[in-house]
Amino acid sequence: QVQLVESGGGLVEAGGPLRLSCAASGRTSSTHTMGWFRQAPGKEREFVAAVVWRSELTYYTDSVRGRFTISRDNAKNTGYLQMNSLKPEDTAIYYCAVKAFLGVVDDRRKYDYWGQGTQVTVSS
Repeated sequence: QVQLVESGGGLVEAGGPLRLSCAASGRTSSTHTMGWFRQAPGKEREFVAAVVWRSELTYYTDSVRGRFTISRDNAKNTGYLQMNSLKPEDTAIYYCAVKAFLGVVDDRRKYDYWGQGTQVTVSS
């Protein structure tokens, strides 16, 4: 079992930054990839970014590439999502998730454990 706790969400003006954290505990040695997803009201949960824990290889959805940066601190078992130049359309609940094996990183069905989510609201 892996437990995930997100933090860092809040209200920010358009163009501003926000940094999300995802602290992992439990069987963290089984973590292969950490991903961030988001879900806006009335929409499906969508992939935002992912990082392969050991290699630090990163992946991004097109709408955030160049604005968001995913990273991880192995010693702290914590992942981060630095979000810059935020837009109102980035408003959503953001979830971190981990999966134990190689494979597709943008399919939420492939992830084994999820955090409770943190709200990000970007005002125009």
